[in-house]
Amino acid sequence: MLLSSERQVPEMSSLRLIPTIIVKYTMKSIYSCFCLFLKINKQKITFASYRSDTLKDNLYFVWEEFQRQSPDYHYHFVFKKFHSSIRGKIDYFFHLVKAMYEMATSRFFIIDDYYFPVYVIKPRKGTEVIQLWHGSGALKKVGLSTIGKPFGPSEKYLRHVKIHSNYARVYVSAAEVVKYYSEAFGMPAKQIYPFGVPRTDYFFSENKRESLKKIIYERYPELRQKKLLLYAPTYRGKSHYQDAFTCPLHIGEMREKLGENYALLIHLHPYMQDGIEIADDERDFAYHLKDSFTIQELLSLADILITDYSTVFFDFSLLGRPIAFFADDLEQYISERDFYYDYLDIIPGPFFTETNQLTEWIAEGNFDLKRVTAFRNRFFDHIDGKAAKRIVRHLLEDVTIQHKEIKNDHDIRKEGAV
Repeated sequence: MLLSSERQVPEMSSLRLIPTIIVKYTMKSIYSCFCLFLKINKQKITFASYRSDTLKDNLYFVWEEFQRQSPDYHYHFVFKKFHSSIRGKIDYFFHLVKAMYEMATSRFFIIDDYYFPVYVIKPRKGTEVIQLWHGSGALKKVGLSTIGKPFGPSEKYLRHVKIHSNYARVYVSAAEVVKYYSEAFGMPAKQIYPFGVPRTDYFFSENKRESLKKIIYERYPELRQKKLLLYAPTYRGKSHYQDAFTCPLHIGEMREKLGENYALLIHLHPYMQDGIEIADDERDFAYHLKDSFTIQELLSLADILITDYSTVFFDFSLLGRPIAFFADDLEQYISERDFYYDYLDIIPGPFFTETNQLTEWIAEGNFDLKRVTAFRNRFFDHIDGKAAKRIVRHLLEDVTIQHKEIKNDHDIRKEGAV
C-alpha cells in the first residue's frame, strides 16, 4: 500500500502501483457511499494529519482560534502517524475509512501535509479542503516541483494519484513564496493566501513563553546559567521510508569548547530515525528532548539555532537571533531533491561542514543579525502573532458570504413563486 508521493521513484513499475490503485478505488467507493447517504454538517470542522498522533503545530493554533471566534462549531480529529510495517499499513487503511467519513460530512477538512485521501476523490460541493502546509517560507522543493527527482513522484503514480490536488485554499507566510506553492500544488495562485504561519503565533505570547521557561528550568535546573544551542536537522530519504540519520556534529568537540557557557538541545524531525548518540560524559552538555517539547517551544528557548535544510529557520528568524547552517551532504541533497532558491545565497547565516568551524563561530559571538532581519522581512508579510486569527476570520467570512448568497437566492425564488 503506497500512500505517499514522497516514496515514489521514476522507474516505478505498473505492478508496484496495483496496491495503490486498489486502495484508491476502494476509498472512492467508500466516499461516494458516505456522500450518498449522509449530509454535510455545516458546523463541523475536521483536522487531519499523518505527521502526528496528536493535535499540534499549525492545526492546533487554528483550532484554538476557531474556538475563540466561533465556539458553535463541532471539531473532529483524524490523527495517525503512518507506519510502514504490514500491520501499520492495515491499521492505516481503517484510518483512511474514517477520514473519508469525516471528509464527506465536514464543512472544512483541514490538513498540514501530504494527505492521500484528499487526492483520490473529488470533494463534494460544500466541503473545502484547507492546506496549512507545515513548512514555513519555501526552501526544499515539494510536490509537483520534485518530478524527475529521486525524491519526487513518478509519472505513472501521478496518472493514478493527483498529488496535492483538491485544495480550496492554502495559507503561506508571504507573497514572496506564493508562486512556488502554486507550482508545487498545481493550483491557481489566487487560492494561496499569504496570511502567515499559525504556529509562529506562539512567539508573540509572553505568558506562554514565561510558563515554558519555568517548566524547563524546573526540569533541568542546570540550564539556568547556560546559553542554549538548538540543533534541529531535517530528515533524509523519503518520508516514512527515510534513510538512517548519522549526526554530522561532533558533540564531544562541541562540549569541550563550549560546555562552560552553552548547552546543546537536540530536536529531530518527526519522520527521522533516531541517529543521535550521546556519550555518558556528554550528558551534562547535550540533551535529546525527543517529544518533551514542541519545536516552537524549543525555538523560543534557543539563543542560537543550528540546522541544515529544515525550514524551522524561517520560524526562528522571527525571533531575530543567530542561525548557523551545518551539513556535509549539500550536493547530494540538491541532486535528490533540490531547492527553490540557491541555498547558499538564501540562508541568513554562515554554512559550515566541520564542527570546529561552527564552534569557533559560536565562541567568537560575531553574529550578523541584520541578515536575519532582512530574511525575516522578506519571507513574512505579517510579523504580529495574528496568523491564526487572519486565517480563521478569512474562512468564517467566506462562510458568512455563502450563507447570505443562499438566503438571497432563496428570497428571490420565493418572490418569483409569489
